[in-house]
Amino acid sequence: MPDPLSATLSALADPTRRGLLARLALGDATVGELAEPYDMSLAAVSKHLKVLESAGLISRGREAQWRPCHLEAAPLREVADWTRDFERFWTRNLDSLDGYLKSLQKKPQRKKKK
Repeated sequence: MPDPLSATLSALADPTRRGLLARLALGDATVGELAEPYDMSLAAVSKHLKVLESAGLISRGREAQWRPCHLEAAPLREVADWTRDFERFWTRNLDSLDGYLKSLQKKPQRKKKK
């Protein structure tokens, strides 16, 4: 069994699953509602939902015949925390590049000799 972060990242690797999560961020939905924008069977969408559920990214309720899917965003916090270190890396490097470019702009331009 992979660690929770690996399970979350694996589930997020598929664009269909990311789309399903984006839809669930708007509110709970049934499998049929989630399947509408996709050209795939309900069984295929259900397989994607099972992966998301195994990763702890969604839960399924039960209201009579209706089984709404619900976004569970807590595992996304761990992904955000993990990527924050890389955000700091890129911010630091881009700030350094910005400083270097500004220093180049301040230097007087030499005229080319013909």
